[in-house]
Amino acid sequence: MNEPKLLFECLSYQLYNFPLDDMLCARENGQWRKYSTKEVSNLVNRISAGLLNLGIKDGDRTPEGRDKVAILSKNRPEWMLVDVAIQQIGAVSVPIYPTINPAELQFILQDAAVKLVFVGDEELYQKVSSVAQTLPDLPAIFTFEPVSNAHFWQELLEELTPEIDAHLENRRQTIDEDDLATILYTSGTTGTPKGVMLSHFNVLSNVFSSSILLNEIGIRGEKALSFLPLNHAFERMATYCYFYCGASIYYAESTETIARDLREVQPTLFTTVPRLLEKVYESILAKGSELTGIKRRLFFWALKLGEQFELNAPQSMSYRLQLALANRLIFNKWREALGGQVRAIITGAAACQVKLLKIFGAARIVIMEGYGLTETSPIISGNRYGDSNRMFGTVGPLLKDVEVSFADDGEILCKGPNVMMGYYKRPDLTAETIRNGWLHTGDIGTMIDNKFLKITDRKKELFKTSGGKYVAPQPIENKMVESPFIEQIMIVGESQKFVGALIVPSFKALKEWYVLQGKPYPGDDAATIDQSVQGLVSKEVNEYNNFFNHVEQVKRFELLPSEWTIEKGELTPTLKLKRKVILEKYKDRISRIYSY
Repeated sequence: MNEPKLLFECLSYQLYNFPLDDMLCARENGQWRKYSTKEVSNLVNRISAGLLNLGIKDGDRTPEGRDKVAILSKNRPEWMLVDVAIQQIGAVSVPIYPTINPAELQFILQDAAVKLVFVGDEELYQKVSSVAQTLPDLPAIFTFEPVSNAHFWQELLEELTPEIDAHLENRRQTIDEDDLATILYTSGTTGTPKGVMLSHFNVLSNVFSSSILLNEIGIRGEKALSFLPLNHAFERMATYCYFYCGASIYYAESTETIARDLREVQPTLFTTVPRLLEKVYESILAKGSELTGIKRRLFFWALKLGEQFELNAPQSMSYRLQLALANRLIFNKWREALGGQVRAIITGAAACQVKLLKIFGAARIVIMEGYGLTETSPIISGNRYGDSNRMFGTVGPLLKDVEVSFADDGEILCKGPNVMMGYYKRPDLTAETIRNGWLHTGDIGTMIDNKFLKITDRKKELFKTSGGKYVAPQPIENKMVESPFIEQIMIVGESQKFVGALIVPSFKALKEWYVLQGKPYPGDDAATIDQSVQGLVSKEVNEYNNFFNHVEQVKRFELLPSEWTIEKGELTPTLKLKRKVILEKYKDRISRIYSY
């Protein structure tokens, strides 16, 4: 079969060229249920036929005229079966985060005029049902797991006949690469959700360019573990890369089972966000801290070697020999914990600590940090598998066919086949974001060695102190969380005399610290007002302040007694800080920082 021209053709491309026995896999009743490429193709066609029977149509083929079908579920094979089935009849899939709050859910269902919703389980069924009652046109709801009095997804399955096959093929033939394939609503860090419209051409161009990176790793016939939400552009595009490249996809049962699933699946690759990598590292560090004697000394000796690891720079023979020994004695256990077969981890959505990139690299686990936006389908640049095209502290070289330029203030501008069609029903926002053919990313950056893109901050997050000095919060925050005692931090100081911070301490680290002090742990609330804890965190802050100039240094801070979460509305689904929400929620705490 020739190269795919439409996104859903990645499935038939795999079926024709390298069909797999385990294309999509998930745990069912404690066992791995494996769907072959042939079975996936058959089920997709049967779902498409069922959707057509329900009256789902491509309308007048404009973005507004096409029927919209929403998917609200954790990662599972059925998610992708439905996604492909929607696309190949010319309808539009609208993925929604399972953790979405009811107000935003209601807005999306109404804004997109969703005709049909697929949900994962009873909890999500109840969530959608509760808001659907308020909509003018009540959407039909189907569930992936059996739910009492609800329609089960398998009810849609139609038996395929030559007539149905011909009808489906005729429908496929009417779809053009520039047609709308999906709308992804981004809540971002502020404001009402915006519907990013991506065409088949947008996403498929990114699949082709990103597959060049994956093929360097050598993933055909290998396994990938999937646990980042499929409704996020990054994981969804990666999934189509796996289809196109011929890699099997295994879905983690939950975020709590990732460690077990890694050991069982033994993947070659997985995608993640930096916060999850940080948690893996913190877990490893905690176990290392429990060691005693020679084992403890060897562990921290290996870590120190890892922190000295460099790319594309000469390392002494002594260092290389020591690192080889560290890999044999210490780092091999890290690789075993990840399943023993991981060649690379791709990370995005936020900046990854350089310290982690070095240590994992020293442990022969390549972390490929990339960058992009939902509006760019989503990847703009990415570090490669080979050392020569990877640089710590950058987001790598640009993808093939993607152009980048810089505005006078350093804002990154992007042009290419991956740039979105626009925002759904918001030509005003589209015109504001895409000007003179260039998409304005809202990120500030620069090029290193005319090859590697480096992100320095978010344009909208820069603030000015009362002294007229600009401060970029992200580099300070990214450095501060390297402290084992700082779990989360948000830099503040707009129009103030100095920079301050809201800090959520690592309560796990504090509990261990209390034990070392020979004192009982008083609880999270009491710990944050304990003067000894205040002093401990102050010492950490002062140590990391040394990496910044005087105006950027944190002078005062407030310790908070609970973590920021998606559920409480303080983080986006990709774990970015919702700064306006946090500023409003903790305005009294911020006032205290500046009331002395």
